Order: sequence, then C-alpha cells, then structure tokens
Amino acid sequence: MPPPSAPLAPRILHISQPVDGGVARVVADLARAQAAAGMDVHVACPDQGLLPKALSRAGRGVRGHPWQASRSPGPRLRAEVRELRRVIDAVGPTLVHAHSAKAGLAARLALRGRVPTVFQPHAWSFEAVGGATALLARLWERRAARWAARIVCVSEAERTTGRRAGVDGSFSVVPNGVDVDRFGPGAPHEARGRLLPAPFAGVPLVVCVGRLCQQKGQDVLLRAWPRVTERVPGARLVLVGDGPDAARLRAAADPSVVFAGAARDAADWYRAADVVVLPSRWEGMALAPLEAMACARPVVVTDVDGARESLPPDGRAHALVPPEDPAALAGSLVALLRDQALRDALGARGRRHVLDHHDARHTADAIGVVYRELLGAEPTKAAEAATTAKTAKCRECTTP
Repeated sequence: MPPPSAPLAPRILHISQPVDGGVARVVADLARAQAAAGMDVHVACPDQGLLPKALSRAGRGVRGHPWQASRSPGPRLRAEVRELRRVIDAVGPTLVHAHSAKAGLAARLALRGRVPTVFQPHAWSFEAVGGATALLARLWERRAARWAARIVCVSEAERTTGRRAGVDGSFSVVPNGVDVDRFGPGAPHEARGRLLPAPFAGVPLVVCVGRLCQQKGQDVLLRAWPRVTERVPGARLVLVGDGPDAARLRAAADPSVVFAGAARDAADWYRAADVVVLPSRWEGMALAPLEAMACARPVVVTDVDGARESLPPDGRAHALVPPEDPAALAGSLVALLRDQALRDALGARGRRHVLDHHDARHTADAIGVVYRELLGAEPTKAAEAATTAKTAKCRECTTP
C-alpha cells in the first residue's frame, strides 16, 4: 500500500484594515512566520500603505488580495462586505483571521460563522468613540461574538475590557511580539547621525513613534513638553509618524519639537532616543514600547490596556503614568532625562524582558496553537509546553 499522504497545509486568510501602524506590522510579521512554517497564507487588505508593501517583499509564500475598504464604517460598508465575500470565495480559506474593528465587522458579516473565524480586535472599537456610537459598537461586538470561533486579545487587560462590555465569546490571550533581530541595541550617536542634523548630537532627545491621531495622545505630550524643557534645557522632542491630527499638532508645537513624518523602519529612531514615549488614550498592547525596549531604550507609557503587561514588573514605577496627565508625563520624562544610569539600567532590563516575553516567534507559535485547536488538530507536546510556559510568564508579567 502507498504511504498515507501528508495532510494539506491550512490555508489562512488574514483580513486587515488598517494597513499602517502596529496592526499592519503584526499582520505582516505573522504572515511571514506562518508562510515559513509551511502554511498557505493569504492577506486581504487595501492596496495602499505599509502592509501591501510588506507583503510584496515577503516572497511567494504570502499572497495579497486587494480589498478596498475605508478605515471606519460608512456608506460603502455593504459593498465592502460583498467585495470581501468574493475574495473569500476565491481564496477558499480553511480559517479566516480578521484584524481590528473594521475587518472584524466586514469579515463576520460576510461569513457569519461559515468558516472558522478568528477575530483580533487590537483594542476594542467602543474605546475609540463615545456616546451613542460607543453603545452601538458594544452592542455589535456582543452580537458578533457568536460568529467568531475565537477572539484573540493581545493582553489580559484587553480581554477584561471586552468581558466587562458584555462580549461573551471564546477568548485566547496572545501577547504582541516584535522582531527582536530587527529591533536590537545600537549606538545612539550613530543613529542620530543618520537621521538628524549635527546640532542634535548631544542634546537630550525624546522620541514618540505612532500615528498622529487622538488614540496616541501626542496632544497630551505637547502640553507636557514645555514643563520638560523648563527643567531640562535644550531637550528636543521628535514625533515620528503621520495621520489625521498632523496639522493640528504642528500648530500646537513649539520650536523644540521636530515632526519627522512616517518612517518605514523606526528602529534607528528608537536607538537615537534617550527616552521613548507613547501617551496613548487606549490600546490593546502597543507595539512601539516593545520595539523600543527591544532596542534597549527606556520607555514612558500611559497606564492603558496592555501597558502594564508589556513592561518588566520591576520597571513600571518609572515607566507608567496616568492617561491625560501632562504633569505626570513631564515628571517621568524629566526624571529619566536627568539620570543616564537609570536609563541604561531600564533599557537593559527592557531588552531582556522583550526577549523572554515578546519575541514575535513566540507570538506566531501561540497563534498556531489557536488555529490547531479550531481546526481540530491536537497541538504537539512541544507547542503545548511552549504555550504553557508563555502563559505562566504572562501571568507573572501581570502581577502588580
């Protein structure tokens, strides 16, 4: 008798809108890792932005499919769902993985559970809005949970937020990971030399990497910044990114603030910084602080979902500040800018923490376990052991 044929590799369709920022990087990293592991990987997304460019560099193992969709729900939603249904039918996926609110909305409407569907919110939609819109978003997430075989949250805090909002589904928590080879330590003066003019060589430098929008809170940082320059003369702030609030933020900034625009690779910006800051109003688990810590830079972040879990337990006192609090934000930045030994210690500690808890390869492995559970294949003992160890580490991270 001929030997039994090997089982076909699962065909995974990722669906993503947005195509820039942290979500796009997560999808691109995950697609590459899954293709390298032998999966048949497809990604449906709009054809402009960081994500389709990253897919074009990923090689033949990842195939992109244009799906023209706006970032938010609007009058074209019905047409976007129809177009997505055509993409799904053409790909014939074994499993669909929808990333962020808009893709989660369209994918679940298109599929209604016909194909095993993973929904990964990357921060809940109802946190981004208020009033009646937030109520409608919560009602939708409660109703649509029945069409997701699994809801993957990037932090325990994000899962708790969903549960408190009445989202009753099957949850898994898989913390975000970053490419620890791409994001690694480097000489700050060399990075500054590549990115900035000579006068920046020795100045105290704070860098914020993120989309210029309400979520990321750069307006709060600009309100805090004069308090920093009063106490740390000569300090400079660089905002790396672009977005809908760019013009308003430029109008509010003083001359010590530099707008660097969007960067395809932010690694050198992290290395150039004395401190990296992200004053977000809401998150699931932000990537920028993880990337900065992987580069051995100290971070200051607001205490929103995922922030506490992403930090080394013994470094939170210096890194966490309340949201919407310019005075506290300025105080932490000043304390770090004045203490190089503390910055170096926190940077080294952060690098070790990311290597142990937030390597993108660990994230891909954990997502693979979720897929195997949904597709009816038992995880291997090695995968189970890796997931158990990862979960234990994450519980350790969430201990106050």
